[in-house]
Amino acid sequence: MKLSVRFAGLTALAALVATGCAPQTSSNSSPDKDEKTGTLRVWLFQEVGNAPKQKVVDSVVAGFEKAHKGTKVEVEYIPIDTRAQRVKAAFNDPASAPDVMEYGNTDTAGYVKDGGLLDVTEEFGDWSEAKDTDPTARQSVTVDGKLYGAPFYVGVRALYYRTDVFRELGLSVPETMDELASTARAIRAAKPELYGLVVGGAYTYGAMPFVWANGGEIASGKGGSYASGIDSPQARKGIKAYTSLFGDDNCPAAKCAGMGGNDTVSAFAAGKAGMAIGGDFSHTAVEAGKVKGKYAVVPLPGVKSGSIAPAFAGGNNIGVLKSTSHRTLAVQLMEQLASKKTQGELFEAMGFLPTFTDVRQQVARQEPFVKPFVRTLSAGTKFVPASPAWAQIDSSLVLPTMFQEVISGKKDVAQASEDAAKKMNTAFGSAG
Repeated sequence: MKLSVRFAGLTALAALVATGCAPQTSSNSSPDKDEKTGTLRVWLFQEVGNAPKQKVVDSVVAGFEKAHKGTKVEVEYIPIDTRAQRVKAAFNDPASAPDVMEYGNTDTAGYVKDGGLLDVTEEFGDWSEAKDTDPTARQSVTVDGKLYGAPFYVGVRALYYRTDVFRELGLSVPETMDELASTARAIRAAKPELYGLVVGGAYTYGAMPFVWANGGEIASGKGGSYASGIDSPQARKGIKAYTSLFGDDNCPAAKCAGMGGNDTVSAFAAGKAGMAIGGDFSHTAVEAGKVKGKYAVVPLPGVKSGSIAPAFAGGNNIGVLKSTSHRTLAVQLMEQLASKKTQGELFEAMGFLPTFTDVRQQVARQEPFVKPFVRTLSAGTKFVPASPAWAQIDSSLVLPTMFQEVISGKKDVAQASEDAAKKMNTAFGSAG
């Protein structure tokens, strides 16, 4: 699976794991023994085009086995559609569990609550490369101050725009969110066959930068004490800014209200939109579309001129399961799989954006298309609440429902956000 597919679906997948398919809190505890030889089992996600990823991983495994005599590493690539069941079984039955596992970064809090992941705070602190980890990526493996894995890759979204359309219409690249909206409407007015800025009512992480840029938050707090912030005045201003883009003068609600992130990128790639909010992981899909050679990417503008709207820092992590009987070896393998060398090779092979700031700067110099995404990361990113309740909130489509209620006119911004906040707080309260 290309990153675009997985990344757009990360939160949905996390939801599947942490709701109906999730295990109850496990009493799993790390075994007393720490075997220094034997077989290590690894589960990684299977990509649509998995061969390049497998080649990189095979090289890591070969080097690890050579350095650790008497140790064998078995890697299994897990299909996304069976992931929830496999993780549930692994947490509840240590005999079926791997030693090391790739997981979505929004899964962390839920997996920790379920007792599945090993606390590697001490080992991460001793790892020489860890000091260069991006702060937001580090946050994605952190729950209540403890670390439960190593960041594997990160991805953010920025603004894709049609250079040919902008040139033909004499448009300048928008530098504020207000200019973004007016530019989108100008494109739609001049070319009614195009969406100005293609947006989606089910595109949570395309919408949230509007909330964050206006000073709003999804929630605030920590541990089991989160409270929704989606109904604050600042958040409501961002919700209004985003939902105002759904209309005949830009992206008709009848067509756009149900769109998710992949839908909006597909529309742009197919030449049906003047602009779109897409990720670094969307690059391959856009390059394969009709707009190849006719687009560019810049950071999504914020409220003030020259500012960059905060983006969601998605991606995946590598963790060690609490049930492993090879703690030392498993942690060392985790570090090798998430190392600077491996992340650099995975970028070249798959386009996965490194979580180390220095490695990311290196790949940005090598590949110009990465630069606007690196700028976005450097400007500051946001993450979801580090609460196991987030998966429940996400699976219940609380935020998409809120946006769609406003878009449809069923509720105004105040009522829709108030109702969403109540649902979120119920979930936070039940998470304990």
